[in-house]
Amino acid sequence: MATITELKCAVRETLESRGVLGQLKARIRAEVFGALDDRREPRPPLSHENLLLNELIREYLEFNKYRHTASVLTAESGQPEVPLDRQFLANELNVAEDASSKSVPLLYGLVSHFLNSSDNGGKVFLRGASLPTRPTASDTVAGPDA
Repeated sequence: MATITELKCAVRETLESRGVLGQLKARIRAEVFGALDDRREPRPPLSHENLLLNELIREYLEFNKYRHTASVLTAESGQPEVPLDRQFLANELNVAEDASSKSVPLLYGLVSHFLNSSDNGGKVFLRGASLPTRPTASDTVAGPDA
């Protein structure tokens, strides 16, 4: 008769070979995050840029079946539960798509474009003026011990 340890190993190997173990771990993390999340604490307003970035990431996560990770992103970021329309995203990013590019997330197309682009010697000029600023140490609220 198999020992408890052998049984545990067999169950673990079976779950790993079926690809279920990773999904279970991700689900547990998502549930723990949900239980610990303080919904009374207001979230900072979601900037237009963050809304678009989060949506690109969510589309990528869901395409790759990282659904629990996507659910944590949605909950933690304050992203709307209903995904933004893909055509809206493409229009906001000034992206034109063909039929084949619509079968993969927009993020894949953007990365592919920049990897294969020869404009400006392969470099993209970024302007940071419209990007959100990060809080500094002086912007943080002092804790109860301060």
